[in-house]
Amino acid sequence: MKKETFTGLLGSVNEALEHARGKRSLRTTTLPLPPKPLNGRAVKRVRAALRASQAVFASYLNVSTKLVQAWEANRRTPEGPALVLLHIAAKQPAVIESVRRHA
Repeated sequence: MKKETFTGLLGSVNEALEHARGKRSLRTTTLPLPPKPLNGRAVKRVRAALRASQAVFASYLNVSTKLVQAWEANRRTPEGPALVLLHIAAKQPAVIESVRRHA
């Protein structure tokens, strides 16, 4: 093992021991809660607020038209980045429109 690797590991072990003995506090980060799920009716309301067809709305979100149709028919549920974008679009539709105009 390289000396610098061993030194780094030893330092980490010492920090862990200090924490276990109450002599060191660890930095913590509180993550935001994930966005609430949206049903088909909610997705359709977001799309209606943008006055977009399913195809145009899919383009705004960079997903397929078939996926938007599946969301609106409750066959699939939006998740991940698409769900976050839908929440942004619901609260500030102009943001989604302006991004697409400048893309």
